[in-house]
Amino acid sequence: MVFSPPCTQLADEETVRMMADAGAWWSIQPFLDDEDANPKSDPVQRAQQQEIAQGTARAFELGRKHKVRMAFGTDILFSPRGTVSQGRQLAKLARWFEPAEVLRMATSHSGELLAMSGGRNPYPDRLGVLARGALADIVAVAGDPLADIALIGDPDRNFRLIVKDGQIYKNTLAA
Repeated sequence: MVFSPPCTQLADEETVRMMADAGAWWSIQPFLDDEDANPKSDPVQRAQQQEIAQGTARAFELGRKHKVRMAFGTDILFSPRGTVSQGRQLAKLARWFEPAEVLRMATSHSGELLAMSGGRNPYPDRLGVLARGALADIVAVAGDPLADIALIGDPDRNFRLIVKDGQIYKNTLAA
């Protein structure tokens, strides 16, 4: 069972407890009232956006409290404008989780969740782990993201090496 936003941004504590008891995964993204929010000029839409932002904070708090299995969810992967903020969006989860937990949500947890999609999973091997035979993407960060998770918010500056499917896409390590 998988729950995903935006409807789950408004989950109450009983629902979150049921999710934890059922072993459900919760794929959620940070819909917050901040610089990355889609501006809404209509007062009704703005009120709804603020309700979702407040619900997002509560959702992460409740998910952590009840130990729900959580993965980083996003619908901006195919939006060139949106992908610019993806690392920053992920780093915002440090408001509720330790940096290592944030990184696991985006890597091993998301890999576990994707593996559950059966025939719709386009990857034949394990994801989200560094292990022999696993499909692993590697990112070398300039600095320690466990000490400063904000580093992942500026990949152009801080990602020194990017390897995907065994192919090097960026390498500034020698520079």
